[in-house]
Amino acid sequence: MHQPERPWQNVTRRLRRAALLAGAAVVLAGCTSLTNMGLDADLSPSARPVIADNVRTGRLARIGAAQHPRILASYGGEYSDTRLERMVAGIVGRLVTVSDNPSQVYQVSILDTPVINAFALPGGYLYVSRGLLAVANDSAELGAVIAHEMAHVTANHGVLRQQREAEAVLASRVVSEVLSDKAAGERALARGKVALAQFSRNQELEADAIGIAAMGEAGFDPYAAADFQRAMSAFNAFRSGSSAQENSLDFLSTHPSTPQRVSLALGHARKLGAPGTVGERDRNAYLAGIDGMLFGDSPDEGYVRGNTYAHAELGIAFEFPAGFEIENRPEAVLAARASDGAGIRFDGVDVPSSQALTNYLLSGWVEGLDRSSVRATKVNGLDAAVARATVGRWAFDVTVVRGPAQVYRVLVAVPVGSAALEPLAQNSRTGFRLLSDAEKAELKPLRIRVVRAGAGDTVATLSRTMLGSTDRAGFFRVLNGLEPDEQLVPGAYYKTVTY
Repeated sequence: MHQPERPWQNVTRRLRRAALLAGAAVVLAGCTSLTNMGLDADLSPSARPVIADNVRTGRLARIGAAQHPRILASYGGEYSDTRLERMVAGIVGRLVTVSDNPSQVYQVSILDTPVINAFALPGGYLYVSRGLLAVANDSAELGAVIAHEMAHVTANHGVLRQQREAEAVLASRVVSEVLSDKAAGERALARGKVALAQFSRNQELEADAIGIAAMGEAGFDPYAAADFQRAMSAFNAFRSGSSAQENSLDFLSTHPSTPQRVSLALGHARKLGAPGTVGERDRNAYLAGIDGMLFGDSPDEGYVRGNTYAHAELGIAFEFPAGFEIENRPEAVLAARASDGAGIRFDGVDVPSSQALTNYLLSGWVEGLDRSSVRATKVNGLDAAVARATVGRWAFDVTVVRGPAQVYRVLVAVPVGSAALEPLAQNSRTGFRLLSDAEKAELKPLRIRVVRAGAGDTVATLSRTMLGSTDRAGFFRVLNGLEPDEQLVPGAYYKTVTY
């Protein structure tokens, strides 16, 4: 997948690792990379899939145990819900009984993040996000995800992947430190990266095949693997505002394209029987397990509602201009506008109350700063300061506002020469304000609420109370894996999102 240019990378030293992608936000799906999460380089599995051997002893198992608390800290901690945990553990238990190593002990953690993700660590540490649980529609679909991750473990993909990565790192050092012909060295390194990506694609396909066979043996419908791939693709397309089935799920091109994986998954499932004749879906038990589960942002992270980010505990709100796609990350709230590449970053930092905000802007954290542009101002009655900066082909407007407990920063980026900087900066900085007590009291997290369709219910009637999207009917369909013209089944249960 092509990585858009990152305008924040050079404007501030402290913000480099949390760079804003100047393009549509991407929901990461499937196994993910932990390379950029700040974990110890000699300990953390550094590429997708994050796997190691399947015995809870030895050096790699100790690595898994050491990484476990760091993984939880990086993904918002563990989501605690006894009913949900038992449901997920039950699915893992069924799969363990048919695995090549049924004595293997697995520890399953539900990550408190809306990001769609699942992966494994050494020693039987399995992780699945509540974001993924919200997208899955039945026990068989979740079983497909977990069986896939367990297959990576049994196939020792992590060990092989680490060996390949070590070779790639060595090649990179040769290019940068030894070869005199830099161009030739870079071409050789590029070929190595392609081979590394292809190796990972083969791993993913092998894990799919092993996982689907295990699903069938455990009594799950093997066709659920393809169904989950479709559901994940449709959800991602809906969230990104596109109806096209793009390759956006192929993070850094290390996974096969979704159509290919769906086609191959269907082929593996057909070996076990015709659709509807093998395995069970166990939809009602699954929906009962996720009923009431937190959906989207957690209270600790604050909430994005429409164009507004609000945090009750901090007592602040920031309204983004229209036309931006917003992503709420732990380190910052990021927004991008596809039409012109403009980006906005909003975050908070600790600044001594004795330090003037103009001096804070001049303290060295902004690279490319036009020192003559620094001036004090007010934003909705609050002390503030503004400045301009230019780095490469990006022009920046930087606003800092002193709130009750922190100083909040608004960074606006547009391509150099764009006339959009001034109006966008004015619009953005005035979007920051303090919340009233009444507004703080009204802020509540969204949750999955499972409802039963009555005889006269339609998508329109069940989706009219849906929150989380202005397209309520479309959101309802994609969340429940419904085709555009598919009708509801009276008496069946469906997911909604509300308070």
